[in-house]
Amino acid sequence: MTSQNDHPADRSSLGGLPDFDDADLAAAVDQLPRAALDRLPFGVVRLDAAGRVVIFSTTEAKLSGYGGRPTLGLDFFTDIAPCMNQPSYRGRIEQGVAAGTLNARFTWVGDFDDREKVIQVRLHGIAGGGCWIFMHRHG
Repeated sequence: MTSQNDHPADRSSLGGLPDFDDADLAAAVDQLPRAALDRLPFGVVRLDAAGRVVIFSTTEAKLSGYGGRPTLGLDFFTDIAPCMNQPSYRGRIEQGVAAGTLNARFTWVGDFDDREKVIQVRLHGIAGGGCWIFMHRHG
């Protein structure tokens, strides 16, 4: 099933890169080289099956206020984002990954630099465990 956002012409403003609202976002991002992930205008994080960071995009580091601190190999919920270590965020990931059906979208409020920042979050499971987390900040 496709949406209006799946048409390649819609990607022209991003230089052919996927848009946050693309129905096939996880599949599209999975095919991108690492440098292209850093050019996306939204944050991209990939966790392995144990919740450790495999990818933490430069955009996510910048927009979140996390900066250049180390991320790779760290537990996302205890070492990087303990504010998201709760059922309404981490719980959704764990339940979806366990069921093999992780595909969620929700709004989250709070960030490293701005606790009132509104963030659109998309979660997509990865075969074999783990997930993609996409975060689009507004305002």
